[in-house]
Amino acid sequence: MKSIDLKRAFFDTVRQHEFASPLEKAALAMDMVAWTRYLTQAVIETCQSLGWQAAAKGQRLHTLPEARNEYLTIDVMAFPETQVHWPLPVAAFEMENNQDRIAYSFWKLLCLRIPIRVLFCYRQHSSERDSLIRMLQDEILQSMSLPPEGDTLLVIGNRDESSVFPYGFFRWWHLNPNTARFNVI
Repeated sequence: MKSIDLKRAFFDTVRQHEFASPLEKAALAMDMVAWTRYLTQAVIETCQSLGWQAAAKGQRLHTLPEARNEYLTIDVMAFPETQVHWPLPVAAFEMENNQDRIAYSFWKLLCLRIPIRVLFCYRQHSSERDSLIRMLQDEILQSMSLPPEGDTLLVIGNRDESSVFPYGFFRWWHLNPNTARFNVI
């Protein structure tokens, strides 16, 4: 699975009316509880479209011996369709809107040895995007002795770009493990 495939599957999902309309309304109203709930559902649907099983609040996974809604307090955890008793996850997703908790959510994802990590954030203004990316690079990534294995993605939704929902609203960055910097994808 490549990052671009995940991005494409996500946009295929959020373009659907049952996801697009409530997500856009929640973003415009700055209703972060609703935004997180609808985004979680969109991520679950994206995972399922890729042939993965997802565990999240409101989405209990029964295929592992320990049935749960969340594993390791990660907002959404995706697992491959397999007969393995304890499969390792293929992707982890965090949704965070609170400036003080974004760094913690990012760090939490980086602690996982997993093929794909995705942090979704919401910012009111696109001008906040650069400072958020700089903070994650300077405070979290620069403190690590080794770059994380796998793909790390940062997806930032901006209220002031909601007129071009979903494409302008959700901007995607990929972490280059060699430079510890985010590049637009």
